[in-house]
Amino acid sequence: MEKKQARLRRARKTRAKIAELKAVRLSVHRSNCHIYAQVISACGSRVLAAASSLEPGLRKTLSNGGNIEAAKTIGQLIAERAKQAGIEQVAFDRAGFQYHGRIKALADAAREAGLKF
Repeated sequence: MEKKQARLRRARKTRAKIAELKAVRLSVHRSNCHIYAQVISACGSRVLAAASSLEPGLRKTLSNGGNIEAAKTIGQLIAERAKQAGIEQVAFDRAGFQYHGRIKALADAAREAGLKF
């Protein structure tokens, strides 16, 4: 459990800094099988846009929800949904996960689709 507690400690520090800046945040969570992304309001009480590899439409097109290709798809999708909600600038909240692999793929895809962070 020590590894998870260390990740959550890192996440708390990041979220505290983002809350201090009063910025809209793009929060990412990954599990072994899926990846999830949410755009959360600056006050932290509302989800403005969300995307995950669990969505029925995506499950048909993705062979596996826990790989880099799925992360790229979710990154593009969350950027499109955020832009539809009128959001272009976000703070990236990686939830304490290392910035590589699926987390990096999602961030790069969101940037390419037009989100700024």
